[in-house]
Amino acid sequence: MDVKKQQPDNTVTESAESVFTGAAVNSKRRQIIHTAGIAAGASMMGLAPGGAWAAGSDKPEKEEVKIGFIPLTDCASIVMASVLGFDKKYGIKIIPSKEASWAGVRDKLTNGELDASHVLYGLIYGVQMGIGGQKKDMAVLMGLNNNGQAITLSKKLADKGAVDGASLAKLMQTDKREYTFAQTFPTGTHAMWLYYWLAANGINPMKDAKVITVPPPQMVANMRVGNMDGFCVGEPWGHRAIVDGVGITAITTQDIWKDHPEKVLGTSLEFVKKYPNTCRAMMAAILDASKWIDASLGNKNKMAEVIADKSYVNTSKDVIDQRILGRYQNGLGKTWDDPNYMKFYNEGTVNFPYLSDGMWFMTQHRRWGLLKSDPDYLAVAKSVNQIDLYKDAAAMTKTPVPKDVMRSSKLMDGTVWDGKNPAAYAQSFKIKI
Repeated sequence: MDVKKQQPDNTVTESAESVFTGAAVNSKRRQIIHTAGIAAGASMMGLAPGGAWAAGSDKPEKEEVKIGFIPLTDCASIVMASVLGFDKKYGIKIIPSKEASWAGVRDKLTNGELDASHVLYGLIYGVQMGIGGQKKDMAVLMGLNNNGQAITLSKKLADKGAVDGASLAKLMQTDKREYTFAQTFPTGTHAMWLYYWLAANGINPMKDAKVITVPPPQMVANMRVGNMDGFCVGEPWGHRAIVDGVGITAITTQDIWKDHPEKVLGTSLEFVKKYPNTCRAMMAAILDASKWIDASLGNKNKMAEVIADKSYVNTSKDVIDQRILGRYQNGLGKTWDDPNYMKFYNEGTVNFPYLSDGMWFMTQHRRWGLLKSDPDYLAVAKSVNQIDLYKDAAAMTKTPVPKDVMRSSKLMDGTVWDGKNPAAYAQSFKIKI
């Protein structure tokens, strides 16, 4: 299958607004959270009118910034930076803009309709390399979260015994038919987690299955009507499939790669060069919000209540807050407390734009034939990941910075990724194109 020929959103059956009504947060409650949050945030961060970084040579060139987001739990730091007023400290006003699909985010980032966005790590690299849309020089400013995605299998598959990778592979060998799996964007994180997991269980995603693209808020609705056998998406939609009785969690993405990179704050390189102070201010405000979210269970609960609103994720608070607190269930009676739940800050390790993280996505694009030859992995990552700019924002917010721009991780199949020999790594897998 030629992944590049996939058309984004080709199985959309309902609009993002109509899929779920959920329990919206009422305006009075939102106002209470908003007021309390600003007070708490101001007290914790020592906010002062005007902000120490909002004047002189550090003054943002663009004071109102439109930042896109998709209705997912991991958009929370952008939303809370706006709702709690962290943006004001740095002389900007963040305007969160709810988007319908990752393809839409891509187009609006590249044509300038959005200044920046909550975006899939692999989407930024796909555009950079010209394999996920029209080629354009892009920038990763910072990481927004680690962990917190999941692969869901349909209840129908679970009823036939397919509840994890091994049992899915066994069923696919005996029950011969076309199996369909969904991800959210062809070069994105969810596509790469799905492919990695299938391949680790002996299933070639390019030959043994059909893969389609569906926007995150529409995954559950599409599974409900039988459009796919499984999907990989960010929360709260994995948990929503369980609550609605249409799917089960086969694996969490943190069990594929502990503390994996996920969403980033992305923009075009053109925007970075034109508005460097604005970029620093955005990052600083979102770092403060990330720190605030991870600071306490109470803050996580407040965050869940805010983003559950129709303006943001549009679901019930309960669907969001269980997994954000590490309380997991798989839809088959198993429950567990997961220490590797979604993290937004984690002493700054979440937010640092490691070069090796960007390089990993390119190795997987090469593995699956999206890239036809090996790029200069390190050079591309250095041009995309704005480490120096990030370090400025980290200094502004007293965020610790790691000593090394690379990190080493062991993934679910035992392979170790450290960024040292990306071309060999991309070719080392038994199942590849």
